[in-house]
Amino acid sequence: MSTQSTVDIEALPDYAPVPRSALGPALNEQGYYVGRVERNLYWITDGTYQSAFLTTSDGVVVLDAPPTIGNNIQRAIDEIASANGVSNKVTHLIYSHHHADHAGASSLFDKNVTRIGHEDTRRLLLRDNDPARPPNEETFGDRRTLEIGGERIDLAWYGPNHSPDNIIIHLPDHDTLMLIDIVNAGWAPVYVANLTEDIPGYIEAPANALAYSWKHFIGGHLGRLGTREDVTIHQQYMADIAENSRKAVDTVDPTPYFVKYGENSWAALKGYLDEVTRVAAAPVIQKYTGVLAAADVYTESTTFWVMESIRLDLGYGSQVHP
Repeated sequence: MSTQSTVDIEALPDYAPVPRSALGPALNEQGYYVGRVERNLYWITDGTYQSAFLTTSDGVVVLDAPPTIGNNIQRAIDEIASANGVSNKVTHLIYSHHHADHAGASSLFDKNVTRIGHEDTRRLLLRDNDPARPPNEETFGDRRTLEIGGERIDLAWYGPNHSPDNIIIHLPDHDTLMLIDIVNAGWAPVYVANLTEDIPGYIEAPANALAYSWKHFIGGHLGRLGTREDVTIHQQYMADIAENSRKAVDTVDPTPYFVKYGENSWAALKGYLDEVTRVAAAPVIQKYTGVLAAADVYTESTTFWVMESIRLDLGYGSQVHP
């Protein structure tokens, strides 16, 4: 017999207001917004996820296919193609990485569409065997430049970050860079730094992005396009988390937790690491509340993951028994 929990809305926590600067344009009746980024490059959002597409003389190139946008991707393409008198036929689909929340609508497009992504994207999609995400037939290792319908798209992989296969998509003739699940323009990262697998790579990724020339940033999430300033603010936010995590590792005393919990080592460890996280996150939350939306909601979660990476990946605070 199943039971349904009831939630007392009045008992739920309150959070800081969302800065207006974090919000994007209003959605249409179908639940999406499509707008021009530059020239024949367009972006789509449902307020939570983002996709993009490029209209060319050879057809349409789609950049990511989030399932929450789903069939609205083609509706947005149809809307733009009709207004501009160009083809609405999707001929290419580029995967930023293999995750279902950014590629789970790719099966909506014809099986003859050319799918392109990193070699690890193909490996992981073959492993996952998800009918919603057909594996990309075309792959690359570190770099690849595409010329499609007279348009240039540069693909680059700098190593694992959010996922093992997450890439930079640079459109130099459109002054645009797409890097998914690293920077949420105007917002703090969600749980554990956007559910990131490799924190050192995640922290390095914004510098790799800023090394390119671009004005418009497509980060894959939420309701507006990003700017170079958004990426820089995110960089500083993550640097502040890392710095405060080191300070907390240096200053928080684990002894009381091991005295309290005795043989229950996991309880002691939890108490200690929770306190390190709280101490490290507190000044960051104070600094960025009102600057990044949801800084008060998710900073502790991201701080825990960064602190653990500093301890385990970088060896900070590790002591060898005498």
